[in-house]
Amino acid sequence: QVQLVESGGGSVQAGGFLRLSCAASGYSASSHCMGWFRQALGKEREGVAQIDSLGSTSYADSVKGRFTISKDNAKNRLYLQMNSLKPEDTAMYYCAAAPECRWWVRIHTEDFDYWGQGTQVTVSS
Repeated sequence: QVQLVESGGGSVQAGGFLRLSCAASGYSASSHCMGWFRQALGKEREGVAQIDSLGSTSYADSVKGRFTISKDNAKNRLYLQMNSLKPEDTAMYYCAAAPECRWWVRIHTEDFDYWGQGTQVTVSS
């Protein structure tokens, strides 16, 4: 049974940072595509970042240069380092897994098969 559990969310002021973590079980983060998505109130879920089995990454334009996705294969964990946070980054953040990454212009939710329950990130101005 695949299980993805996010942690590390919280409330910070603009300009601050947070590090999200996703613990994967029943699924190898090292040999598959892993991604982070977010969904703000009243908005559609959007792809934030993804990383494939070789460590190649892609990011949404809105977070490039501020967010970094990484993974620890030994611990089967996925991370999202979020720096220079803005109020518009406020959302529920989800970890997701897919057999392989698709390198479209945007990261699509429909390409991912497994999802965590999410962790809330709130950035105040």
